[in-house]
Amino acid sequence: MSFSIGKHEIEVPTVLAPMSGVTDLPFRRQAQAFGAGAVVSEMVASDALAAGRRDMVRKAASDASLDPRIIQLAGREAHWMSEGAKIAEDAGADVVDINMGCPARQVTKGLSGSALMRDLDHAMTLIEATVAATRLPVTLKMRLGWDHASLNAAELARRAEDAGIQLVTVHGRTRQQFYKGEADWDAVRPVREAIRIPLIVNGDICTETDARLALERSGADAVMIGRAAQGLPWLVGQIGARLMGQTRHVSWEEKRAALRTQLEDSIEFYGGDLGIRMMRKHFSSFVDAEIPEAIADERRPLKNILCRSFDSDELFNCLDGLGDPRKMLAA
Repeated sequence: MSFSIGKHEIEVPTVLAPMSGVTDLPFRRQAQAFGAGAVVSEMVASDALAAGRRDMVRKAASDASLDPRIIQLAGREAHWMSEGAKIAEDAGADVVDINMGCPARQVTKGLSGSALMRDLDHAMTLIEATVAATRLPVTLKMRLGWDHASLNAAELARRAEDAGIQLVTVHGRTRQQFYKGEADWDAVRPVREAIRIPLIVNGDICTETDARLALERSGADAVMIGRAAQGLPWLVGQIGARLMGQTRHVSWEEKRAALRTQLEDSIEFYGGDLGIRMMRKHFSSFVDAEIPEAIADERRPLKNILCRSFDSDELFNCLDGLGDPRKMLAA
């Protein structure tokens, strides 16, 4: 079930989606360590990256633990996408991904992200400029279209392939849906029929069953997992292993150690208070997913500490003392 991005052979058919404020370097390191086929950076604004804005440089950060190193760029002008691609290549990226899928209003009102699907000719100028600017393989992430009256993903994918794009990812919703309703994996099938390059399907993939159904209905080569992985860095690799017929059990001790390491990395990467604050969404998702409602008395005080404390010693002690919920239920 492998697929390739240029010269990079990806053996595991599950990819961690780019998510602003979530897929920072500390989280990507953990996801890759647990066996994700590939991990993608947060969305990086190409003009801000070229201007050296500190937060965008940090979002683009990568290191040798990631293979391949994929940087996602967003923008509305060909010049800045070109400059961003050059900077990414000089910084050691292996792949540049173009964002034409983000539905956020602050992105689309600037005619970036999924707003580009309203004007495919303009979108193509960005794609062509990015491909021309770098020797790296360039990939493209999009939605089904702006709305259900303009489902143009297959047309954009076909034109992008002709321009040199080497892989396409499609989220099975339109921009106007945001994250409402259910992702339509069947609606990704026309993209599969329009292109020869690898295709990844994205949207509402939370389990092995979801992944298998999404692959079957879309005809894609791999799945991309987003919101379900927040706080659970092992999930992408775990689903990938199961798709390949392997068993990947992650023990409670491994989960606890992963969160501890991610917290350590986050504090080192951002600095004390910000590093702790960036972990809170992960801690909250972890508690919701891993601590059953049946032991809600354990949930509430745990969240109070993990999602409110700025005392790193208190946080580490809390994680070190975190008991296996299965044993709590059995008691």
